[in-house]
Amino acid sequence: MAKAKTIYFCQSCGYESAKWLGKCPSCSAWNTFAEELVTKEDSNKNEWRQESSRTKSIKAKALSEIEATAEARVHAGDDELNRVLGGGIVPGSLVLIGGEPGIGKSTLMLQVGLQLKSLRVLYVSGEESEQQIKMRADRLGNSSKGFYILTETNTKNIFLAIESLQPQLVIIDSIQTLYSPLMDSAAGSIGQVRQCAAELMKFAKETETPVFLIGHITKDGMLAGPKVLEHMVDTVLQFEGDRHLAYRILRTTKNRFGSTSEIGIYEMLGTGLREVTNPSEILISQKDGQLSGVTIGATIEGNRPLLIEIQSLVSPASYGMPQRTPTGFDQKRLNMLLAVLEKRCGFRMGTQDVFLNMAGGIKVEDPAIDLAICISIISSMEEIPVSDKICFAAEIGLGGELRAVNRIEQRISESEKLGFEEIYISKFNQKSIDLKKTNIQVKAFGKLTEVFQELFG
Repeated sequence: MAKAKTIYFCQSCGYESAKWLGKCPSCSAWNTFAEELVTKEDSNKNEWRQESSRTKSIKAKALSEIEATAEARVHAGDDELNRVLGGGIVPGSLVLIGGEPGIGKSTLMLQVGLQLKSLRVLYVSGEESEQQIKMRADRLGNSSKGFYILTETNTKNIFLAIESLQPQLVIIDSIQTLYSPLMDSAAGSIGQVRQCAAELMKFAKETETPVFLIGHITKDGMLAGPKVLEHMVDTVLQFEGDRHLAYRILRTTKNRFGSTSEIGIYEMLGTGLREVTNPSEILISQKDGQLSGVTIGATIEGNRPLLIEIQSLVSPASYGMPQRTPTGFDQKRLNMLLAVLEKRCGFRMGTQDVFLNMAGGIKVEDPAIDLAICISIISSMEEIPVSDKICFAAEIGLGGELRAVNRIEQRISESEKLGFEEIYISKFNQKSIDLKKTNIQVKAFGKLTEVFQELFG
């Protein structure tokens, strides 16, 4: 009988220690070590998974001797997921998808698996029964003869099923429910999550089979389990959105095979997730008449230009300390813009409560919406509506100047496509655009005060 051994793991980064420590030497977090029971088994015992028949050379190769081959990607059957992954599913890749409970992670993966009719797909579920998955597949209104379901949590049995089926794509729902017989700790513990992910990663790399892992998140919004889990996988996708709203956003936080700034937008319907091909239309709300404090900003997420509605509400502060409450925008940058409005433009913002909202539930980090935010705030403060045929694309500097933004041509083209008549930009962007090719009126300014004079007089 193997001797039981106790090991302490850091819950933040997965650092392993033989004794309990108050502060983690790796990530410097306090009180994060948890005790787990681990059994070290002999390498000759429990050889329940066959090793790859492919033998690898251990000889080091010079960089010039290695032949560069193009990535043979597989279309995901979903254009939004395809874009977020960087052009398709890479063979042998390990993809982790995280999100809040009920956001639609399992629905998305089930939908993707059913759409890949040309592949053998194995859907491993540790949370639902076969009948429950069948009910959801019927609700989606899609079926595939190459889609197989396995309800199992033991990695030994999962790999035995994989050896007999030889799937071309594996979906694990979820990684926190699996447990490996090589460890005695409970399923979902740090050691088990790391061990199961390591076994799946080894399988994916040896057989060139892509594997999708669905992961839970903590109350802080971080992926549950050790931080090393995110380092092990090739791609980390975050499924965001309010469960009470219809729209969902699939965002890349790590991608070894593509850009990390791409997003995919879905609409949750009774028949599953619908791809939103033109997100600018849903990010601009339909309203009767013109309202003060509402402007349209041109932003870019990855390779996709978006027009987003910005809503502001400015009211006199009822208490000593004025409130600064942004939704979908960085609070520190909002404070900077308010300081510019007060110092450079003469507006008394220190006595006003400011509430800022990015419509549609999207989070924006692009500084090109600075001008739209400033115009929205002053529009609400002065109760002067801004025409809904005008959009803005410029960054605000600390001196109150309008700074140039990248890829201005795409922003202008998207604005023209959606029927806007004017777009306000920085004069330093004029050199890089050809005004003869556009039907929209482009107005360029050098300072924020010049824009205020143009709009508000």
